[in-house]
Amino acid sequence: MSSTAVALDSARLEKLTELRRAVELALEGKPEAVELALVALFGRGHVLIEDVPGVGKTTLARALAKAIGGQMRRVQFTSDLLPSDVLGVSVYDQRLSDFVLRKGPIFSNVLLADEINRASPRTQSALLEAMNDGQVSLDGKTLPLPDPFFVIATQNPQDFAGTFPLPESQLDRFMVRISIGYPPTHVETRLLLGTESDRVARVPVVLNPESLIDLQADVDRVSFDPALANYLHAIVVATRSTPTLALGASTRAGMNLSRAARARALLRGRHYVIADDVHALAVPLLSHRVRLAAHAEGYVPSREESEAAVRDAVARVPVPL
Repeated sequence: MSSTAVALDSARLEKLTELRRAVELALEGKPEAVELALVALFGRGHVLIEDVPGVGKTTLARALAKAIGGQMRRVQFTSDLLPSDVLGVSVYDQRLSDFVLRKGPIFSNVLLADEINRASPRTQSALLEAMNDGQVSLDGKTLPLPDPFFVIATQNPQDFAGTFPLPESQLDRFMVRISIGYPPTHVETRLLLGTESDRVARVPVVLNPESLIDLQADVDRVSFDPALANYLHAIVVATRSTPTLALGASTRAGMNLSRAARARALLRGRHYVIADDVHALAVPLLSHRVRLAAHAEGYVPSREESEAAVRDAVARVPVPL
């Protein structure tokens, strides 16, 4: 490798470290959640943040959106939100004597879909094409979305009032599901004693859309040994034969895990994937894509149950030496 290439790599890795530290200014004490969000970002995926209210879901989303620059739009999902409120709508312009498209908030680099599971399934499905193909279909036309395009969605647990469970097709569009949890004692105590109301204001802008695209392209150049690819495939297959799961991980889920492992390696300063990258990401990348075996009628399986089932499947696969 030439000295120019080494210098370029060093500069980019320094930028990744700077980005991580910037987001952690707003969400202290949660390095795992921050890393998972960055893995999805550089893996060209999308993030679903699921937890109880008040633990920093929106804070993480806003901090990440601010740090990567670009245009961010926020949509508060509610039960009466319509697909046109997200995608846009054609209105008649009397001056032009024609219909003009008014683009919705989805035409942005970062879409913050706050409390996505409070919207109806019809509105939730409006995001499917955008998240999968980076485009939307409006009035018989296919319109590309800005590049990069990144969705950060937050949702409350399904047993909270006024929520609609996300369908499997929607969940499958999210590369990773994150649970934040309560902050460590020393961080929470400092928050209780502090007077700063908006910690996101401290977050600097570290990247812009062009540099983000370059870093995403670096993920493609991370080496993935065939033996590790076999290990990843064995994990995916294991979820399909686990008794507690009625539906295992799909091929697309495995492809997402492969790309996320590359992104994690890059974030940790490596140009090659190791077994720990695959092992550490298996649960947050696969658990929201599987379906638990039948329970009693009316019973809603928890996130912890699906994670435990995937963790059991991963444990049954030998780690390559």
